[in-house]
Amino acid sequence: MTFPQLSNDPGQQALYTLIQRSIANAGGWLGFDRFMALALYASGMGYYANSLRKFGLSSESGSDFATAPEMSTHFGRTLAHQVAQALHVTGTDEVWEFGAGSGALALQLLERLGDSVKRYTIVDLSGSLRERQQDTLKAHAHQVRWVDALPEQLSGVVVGNEVLDAMPVQLLVRKGGVWHERGVVWHATAPIRAGADGAGTTSPLQWQDRVTDLRPPVEIEGEHDYLTEIHSQAEAFVATLADRFKAGEAAMGKGGAAFLIDYGFPEHEYFHPQRSMGTLMCHQLHKADSDPLVDVGRKDITAHVNFTGVALAAQDAGLNVLGYTSQAHFLINCGLLPPLVDAPLDEKSMAQKLITEHEMGELFKVIALGTAEWEPMGFAQGDRTHTL
Repeated sequence: MTFPQLSNDPGQQALYTLIQRSIANAGGWLGFDRFMALALYASGMGYYANSLRKFGLSSESGSDFATAPEMSTHFGRTLAHQVAQALHVTGTDEVWEFGAGSGALALQLLERLGDSVKRYTIVDLSGSLRERQQDTLKAHAHQVRWVDALPEQLSGVVVGNEVLDAMPVQLLVRKGGVWHERGVVWHATAPIRAGADGAGTTSPLQWQDRVTDLRPPVEIEGEHDYLTEIHSQAEAFVATLADRFKAGEAAMGKGGAAFLIDYGFPEHEYFHPQRSMGTLMCHQLHKADSDPLVDVGRKDITAHVNFTGVALAAQDAGLNVLGYTSQAHFLINCGLLPPLVDAPLDEKSMAQKLITEHEMGELFKVIALGTAEWEPMGFAQGDRTHTL
């Protein structure tokens, strides 16, 4: 088998070679979830495993997107109030963060929580991001540790900001009334496609659909063609988290709580008949596009979260759904606004982006899960659990 030269970057070329080999080993067709896992997480090569900058406020920095902690320190400082309450209720002193990015959120939480957190554990597969996190968190080195996977027993408070959206999804497409799973194939003769800068580029990766027995969790009204995603890996992650929480509670007598923040919808909105093009999106140099098969390894690939699926997976695994609301309601409930009264105008402006409807306030949601039933402060007003 020959592997064509597709990139002048050795890491990206190695990723293309790995993908071509994986497609061949799978019989010529690779489900999109398996492709997405390689594109994002292949060791040393995938987007989250390579040395690209990723997180930042503008493309001039070489970054691709900004998350809430990069936009405003008030995000983590406000979330810290909720984490502090959860630590008290669960009787624990450890925080776990999944996908800590630049380390900005960890820093904001630790600065506010102080010695009430005995250990802050970051679960992150990216070596380059870990180095950046270690530099950001050097003042808290005595509290922070890094692990590659969850332990068999877990207690404490879990936070995950924009983690679920980066978990691989399967693509389902209804064509002519028949459901197919969309996958990726390799074509040696590559057509010209639009790259991130709008210029023409080539990609030997092409879509191919196969008839499947898989279905969305709800029936999609109408007979029109329809593309969507299903989230088995995100739901499996939540089920695993539940199992580890329950094991920790059984072994140590202390439970846990998780706060997951991401963009997405409840099921009835996610699979609305008019959302016929799905939610899959790529991010590169602060521009969005919908073609994950171009410039693989150099851009983020995401899908919105089906929060109903997350809630059901948690309940099926024995966790309680403690609350679900918009990011705006959550942060206001947790005390975002009072510190902004006397804040400088630029600081106030960036913090407002966290809660305004046309920015992050409505699209982003927060769901809380726990081993015990209690009422977190973040859902005191505007709880939407009944919509899941």
